[in-house]
Amino acid sequence: MNENLSLNALPAEKLESLKQLTLIVYILQALGFMTVITSVVAIIVNYIKREETEGTIYASHFTWQIRTFWWSLLWGALSVPLMLIGVGVVTMAIDVIWVIYRLVKGILNWNDNKPMPV
Repeated sequence: MNENLSLNALPAEKLESLKQLTLIVYILQALGFMTVITSVVAIIVNYIKREETEGTIYASHFTWQIRTFWWSLLWGALSVPLMLIGVGVVTMAIDVIWVIYRLVKGILNWNDNKPMPV
């Protein structure tokens, strides 16, 4: 494990709090499929708490979550006008599958106490 991603840099209580917060953000992102507002809340939490995760494995998870949000938003926004020519449904479906993949991979790595590739 990279020394910058040490689990021992902070007190155990703080690390546990960051771990729980990371899972909460993954859950909020997943709930974004039903109500977009939870995705917005998730990205706000990512940016507000990001600095606190520096030097832990959760920093990589926050970067992963932030990138997932912005890339998904971009592809979702591009898919809407593409629906006029019939390919928007395909690009939107690919976007949804990609987000599901990122959520699952993130939660699995979170569960195994592994950082995300960034």
